[in-house]
Amino acid sequence: QYAMQIMFSMVMLAMMFIMVPRAQAAAVRISEVLETVPEITDAEETKDSVTAKGYVEFEDVTFSYPGAEKPVLQNISFLARPGEVTAIIGSTGSGKSTLINLIPRFYDVDSGRILIDGVDVREMSQEILRSKIGFVPQKAVLFSGSIADNIKFGNARATDEEVKHAAEVAQAAEFISNMAGGFNHVIAQGGTNVSGGQKQRLAIARALVRKPEVYILDDSFSALDFKTDARLRAALKKETTEATVIIVAQRVGTVMDADRIIVLDEGRIAGMGTHRELLGTCGVYREIVSSQLSEEEIA
Repeated sequence: QYAMQIMFSMVMLAMMFIMVPRAQAAAVRISEVLETVPEITDAEETKDSVTAKGYVEFEDVTFSYPGAEKPVLQNISFLARPGEVTAIIGSTGSGKSTLINLIPRFYDVDSGRILIDGVDVREMSQEILRSKIGFVPQKAVLFSGSIADNIKFGNARATDEEVKHAAEVAQAAEFISNMAGGFNHVIAQGGTNVSGGQKQRLAIARALVRKPEVYILDDSFSALDFKTDARLRAALKKETTEATVIIVAQRVGTVMDADRIIVLDEGRIAGMGTHRELLGTCGVYREIVSSQLSEEEIA
């Protein structure tokens, strides 16, 4: 027994030698986060819109990342209205994700203004600004917990019926019903036990349950097959008749039915209009379309 106790103590001591350096490294990372001074801060006197709901306007916006030699976005101007779908398309590196990251004020612009309901986002409190937005990032993030908890992360006060409805609109209800436990099925940390398409649909459901004024979907259909993509866009259009929807996409099929398509090329707007209008007026858009669709599909 004495020998076993000595051996056990030695094992515990060895474990301590392993755990202490790890704990120290973790403590350093945590302290770095806690000591970080936010670069984006609220104005001393904040404003909020009192009339229109959901209008998003860019006025001659130019933006560059700190230390960059040239701007990522230059002279961007457009208006996204409630009840309409505004789609943004362009090649990799054209500035699509950067553009929509400016709306919730993850960064501040170098020049120009971004207005929501007529108020400069820099003059709004971040809490109010972001409460107006349902944001689905390019990389969908899920947390350890049930499917219902993950969806309710968008709105903790959502009822079970609202969660179920959001899942139906996001085309997630079918695969959820096939899982053991349904909405109580446990998602692993990071969503490692669901597919990429399932992650995206759950992230969209999370945004839907917020019922925001503005939906921002950053390439959130990329992992979906074409049929699911089409069904989701149709359901989304019915659900968001009074909201502003801004979609970033790589696939032409995802954006061609949008009320307004903005074509970005090297940080500038190369064209703006409907699918048909851009086919006749924008060479960059024609190149993107011809690289993805056959002549029959274009016609």
